[in-house]
Amino acid sequence: MRLLFAGTPEVALPSLEAIAVSGHDLVAVLTRPDTVAGRGRRPSRSPVARWAETRGLPVLQPARLSTPEAVQELRDLNVDGAAVVAYGALVRPDALAVPRHGWVNLHFSLLPAWRGAAPVQHALIAGDEITGASTFRLEEGLDTGPIYGVLTERVRPTDTAGDLLARLAEAGAGLLVATLDGIADGTLEARPQSTDGVSLAPKLTVQDARLDWTAPALALDRRIRGCTPEPGAWTLWRGERLEIGPLGRPPGDAAADPAPRLGPGQVWAGKREVWVGTGTTAVLLDQVRPAGRRAMAAADWARGVRPEVDETLGVPQ
Repeated sequence: MRLLFAGTPEVALPSLEAIAVSGHDLVAVLTRPDTVAGRGRRPSRSPVARWAETRGLPVLQPARLSTPEAVQELRDLNVDGAAVVAYGALVRPDALAVPRHGWVNLHFSLLPAWRGAAPVQHALIAGDEITGASTFRLEEGLDTGPIYGVLTERVRPTDTAGDLLARLAEAGAGLLVATLDGIADGTLEARPQSTDGVSLAPKLTVQDARLDWTAPALALDRRIRGCTPEPGAWTLWRGERLEIGPLGRPPGDAAADPAPRLGPGQVWAGKREVWVGTGTTAVLLDQVRPAGRRAMAAADWARGVRPEVDETLGVPQ
């Protein structure tokens, strides 16, 4: 098939590379417009745009796909189908109707679970033990289209959202190519999504990543891992933001030494360990990042700030 690829961030690259070496004809990429970043406010191209440019592929970057000009640009490509991985914008009906075989989206959840922009993050925060990826035909609803194929992936106890998403991106690339192969040779048909088990996964905000130390240790561990690397779990320390990296060990590790008894947010710093109290048992910090500084070992941070006995994380001072 003649294919258009629609995607924007780095997580889309494994699928883009897999399609490029498949038996399909990749004719162009569609990605979000350049952003302005850095102190110099210089334009920044998406990873997908940079990948395509190095290979001489046309790059489409309309601000909106709903304009007549953008839709005509798609028609001029004369593609049979469009593969989508984390494009980052809605595809309106006029654009959806352009490819003969429609738009095939790779989504990083077992649909209908976790429809939305942050499926991996929400799966981790919710404590899912199994997740996966799905290919489905894009339609106007939010990740509601009929499903072509799925794969499953076990969630590891120390997985961050970045870890899990990287594995799903690699495995999902094969699923996407297999789906396109099946559509091309007529052996694969999409089936409607179940109406049971629907859950939503909206983009996480900075406020979603703020830690509540009165929560159970297990819930805090899940939220920290689900918010790593973005938007980054954080708390307050002496009135300033302190980012918290994944914990030094999973809560409830029976083989480890017992945690000290601490109140929610209370900090205990030893020579090599820093513990923080939660609504249940204390948790062991590993890496932290003070405002305006680089990430560092929690023990190094504690030696610099010298926590008082009654000081707590999460409370403005």
